[in-house]
Amino acid sequence: MMDFVKEVTLCEVGPRDGLQNEKKIFTVEEKVELINASAKAGFPVIEVGSFVSPKAVPQMANTDDVFKALTPVPGVEYRALIANLKGVERAVACGCKKVKLNVSASKAHNLANLNRTPAESVAGFGACCDAAKADGVGISGSISMAFGSPWDKEIPLSDVKEIVDAYLAVGVTEISLSDASGVAFPSQVYGMCEQMAKEYPQVTWWLHFHNTRGLGVANILAGMQAGFTRFDTSFAGVGGCPFVPGAAGNVASEDVIHMLDEMGVKTGIDLDAAMDVSRRLVAMLGHGTDSYLLRAGKSKDLIREIPTKQIKNQTMEKK
Repeated sequence: MMDFVKEVTLCEVGPRDGLQNEKKIFTVEEKVELINASAKAGFPVIEVGSFVSPKAVPQMANTDDVFKALTPVPGVEYRALIANLKGVERAVACGCKKVKLNVSASKAHNLANLNRTPAESVAGFGACCDAAKADGVGISGSISMAFGSPWDKEIPLSDVKEIVDAYLAVGVTEISLSDASGVAFPSQVYGMCEQMAKEYPQVTWWLHFHNTRGLGVANILAGMQAGFTRFDTSFAGVGGCPFVPGAAGNVASEDVIHMLDEMGVKTGIDLDAAMDVSRRLVAMLGHGTDSYLLRAGKSKDLIREIPTKQIKNQTMEKK
């Protein structure tokens, strides 16, 4: 039997990565309801939103007001995605204590859009990191398309390592490897995670998988087998990157929690409460989502007491 870690940390990214791809613009009150309920369900980390241009991502335009309206649960980390120094300033102004930078691992894409390599982009994050630390705001980084992108046949591992080195150079030691385009597969994930953990033991690693081709849960298992313990998930499986053709959402939070519960892996999250949050979200959206658990229910719900006589009758009928 394969060896897996015994305890994992899940970050609920639905309020940001999930809602940013929906046509519906959620109100501050609706977002606060979902975030507060997720915190009470036991999620230790929640990605509330992003401080980016409201023209580019209008679904995230009210992130500042959402932070101000939250009822923080002690011990829960509330974080937001940022793109530049302005993002740090907005975070400080509304009381956000943790921000995350992001860069694409695709050299071709980065050079075409910004005329610089991903590592050069990260080097430019130095001012963001200095400002965040000066104001007591924690900072992490993510590498989007680390496992492949629509613009490259493949992303060499050396390119990903170059970005990690650039993050470390500006003082970022918490890094997420993201599969925004949904092309990762388990053996690839295991190999990359094993290599990264070995070469960068000082880094706190996160994994972020989209379920575009149905491999999100399998990729999480591969990461667990390699010793990784921190994963992003999205309530009801909503989301997807607005800039990636055909992108689906992250793997559903409740699907992952259910799997881990069945495996005896601790998350500290109440599955029933998490499912209630996802059901509430689906009601707000008014359409179905890619959640297996909302469709089929928990495995334990299928177990019923069957009288011995009934079992005998069923056996005789088969004969």
